[in-house]
Parts: sequence; C-alpha cells; structure tokens
Amino acid sequence: MRVVAAVVVAVALVMGGAALRSSGSREADGSLTADEQRSLATLRVVDARHPLLAMTLYAPYDPLRPVVAAPATERPLACSLFLARRGPRGPVFGRNFDWLGNPALLLTTRPPRGPASISLVDISYLGITHAKASRVTRDPVLRRKLLQAAALPFDGMNEHGLTIGLAQIPDAEPPRVPGRPTVGSARIQRLVLDQARTVDEAIAVFGRYNVEFAPGEPALHYLVADARGRSAVVEFVDGRVKVIRGTGSWQGMVNFVLSGAGEDVKRSDDRYRTIAERMRATGGGLSPAGAMDLLAAVAQRHTRWSAVYELHHGTVHVALGRDYHKRYTFSLKDD
Repeated sequence: MRVVAAVVVAVALVMGGAALRSSGSREADGSLTADEQRSLATLRVVDARHPLLAMTLYAPYDPLRPVVAAPATERPLACSLFLARRGPRGPVFGRNFDWLGNPALLLTTRPPRGPASISLVDISYLGITHAKASRVTRDPVLRRKLLQAAALPFDGMNEHGLTIGLAQIPDAEPPRVPGRPTVGSARIQRLVLDQARTVDEAIAVFGRYNVEFAPGEPALHYLVADARGRSAVVEFVDGRVKVIRGTGSWQGMVNFVLSGAGEDVKRSDDRYRTIAERMRATGGGLSPAGAMDLLAAVAQRHTRWSAVYELHHGTVHVALGRDYHKRYTFSLKDD
C-alpha cells in the first residue's frame, strides 16, 4: 500500500508546541563551545550519493528547546517497521523510512548526563537540502545547524537497547491534558531515547507529554521495543493513548491504525502481510541480514533508508535508497 499525503509540516512535527525563535547569540556570532567544536570535528561524509553524513554529538542539549526547522512539502509516506524477538543475535528492530531523497545524518549522541543513543535524522528539516549537503562539511553555517539535530530522530536506539520508530497513519487524536508540556511528533522520540530503558518506561514518557500534530501534518503512530524483546505500538485514538503490546515472537507496524484492526485489514495490506508471513515462517528468528532482506521485500520506490537495529549489541546496519548490496554498520561502542 502506498500512502501519499500533501504535507506542509508546521513546527510541531519536529519541534512541537512552542513557537520557533532564533537560534541564539552563540550561533549567530559563530562562537562554539569546546564540546560543540569537538562534535563538529567528528562530522564526516559516509555516502556522497544519497547522501548520508555521520557525527557524534558530545555537547549537552535541551530536548525541549525550540530550534529553527524548515517546512516540508508533498511527501510519499509508506514506512514499515517490525521487531523480531528471537534472532540468533537477540532481538532485531527493522525499519524502512519511505520518504523523498533528502540528505540524512547518522547521529550518535553522548551527552554528559543520560544515555548515549544512535539515530537517523532527515536533515532537510534543518534547511540542509540535497544540494547543500555536498558542502556541509566545509560550510560553517551549515555545520552549526547539525548541532540541533538531536531533536529530530526519525528512528533510533539508546545504549540500553530501547528502540523507537514512527510511521504515518490516516488519523490520530492525541489527548490534551492540562499542565503537561506539549511536544511534536518527532521530539517525543528524543524524549523516549533520553528517558527510557524499557517499553514500560517508554510508554510512561508518552504519558508525561501532550503530543501535537498540527493542522496539515501527518498523523503518526510509534513502535517501541527493548533489549528483552518486549514491544508495543503506541497510538492516539479518540483523545486517548492506546497501547498494543506485542505478545508473540514478533510485532509489526505499517500505515494503518492497529487499534481495533481485524485480521481482514491486516491481510489486505501487502507489506504487513509480507512481514507477518516471514515472521511466522521463521518464528521471529531473524538475523540482522534476514531482517534487512525482509525490509528489501517490503521496500517502496521511495524508501529513503532501511535500518536494522541490534538491541543487544548497540549496532545499526543501514542501506540507502534500496541499494541492499551496500550496507553501512554503526555502533554505540565506537567513539
């Protein structure tokens, strides 16, 4: 199934809640802290074609601080996600990010306090287009924009093996609880990566914030998993948080609301059916290579990246633009 949405993304998708403001005096005058300089010194080009950059962020960041983000235009959305619990190397989390061919950043965060994490970021939201990406390593203004990328994880995993990813659905109605901070639909993933070790703790993070989908934004739902192989889909239905916990050897999620979905709905979606058939055939026992093969089987023509996270090992394997013969591996154990 291919879902196409005309999306003009307002601030809440990536930042949420608060009005945008200028980046601040240090960014404006070009001065950087020692931690920021150290971070930018790690910036490198991994793949110039697609492109993919990589950087380690050592500088502290405020996960609720508004940053300037560029709007998005029409996007084809059809993401696929799954957890296979019983792999020979432990649980693996697979994710196709189906989007336009924008530049991406593999961001490792090592804050002074809190868990390290590794995530993939679409840096077009920071105003770094495909054309600009070719000069980002030598352009000081573009380089500084990457210091804001921690707020924009589109999928990711922290050092405890807690992993999260998002996908579009036709509609979502989050709760609005007075007194709770309001955050955007990508920002909540950063908060989960920073605050949770387990699926239960991740669900609790969702309960501490109002998640906002501004008018014109895609509605989303989330798959979370942890190193013990537990998983859950988090959705917003009729102003309530709905949690669908995984109960077998796997759990999958594509672009329909799982809350209340019958078997006929699941069988009618080609990608979900393909995931289910492969999982049943293997008993959820996919290796990282097997998980990547399954992502290839459900890829769309606009699949931007395919990522397989190994929850026991702090490792992510990435293929770009459906080029499954060329895969990159990154580890939280690397400095």
